[in-house]
Amino acid sequence: MTPDEPSPSPEAQLSERDRAVLALERQGWASPGVKERAIRERLGISPARYYQLLNALLDDPRALAHDPVTINRLRRVREARRARR
Repeated sequence: MTPDEPSPSPEAQLSERDRAVLALERQGWASPGVKERAIRERLGISPARYYQLLNALLDDPRALAHDPVTINRLRRVREARRARR
C-alpha cells in the first residue's frame, strides 16, 4: 500500500466470525437456552467460547466502528456488573 492509498476501513478488518458474533448478539432472545442453541447451530462454537469472543470484541475499536450501538450497550452492562462487585 502506498501513502496515497486510503487505509482499509476498520469494519473490513473484522473477521466473518466476529461479525456473526455481533449479529447474533444484536438479536433479542426469549430465553438463554434459545440463545445457546443458536450459538451452537449458527456459529458452531460453545456458548463459553462465544462469550470469550464477545468480551474481546468489546475492547476492539474495529467492533465499535462496525456496531457502536451493540458494543456500547454491552460495555454499559459489563461496567454495571463490575461496579456491583
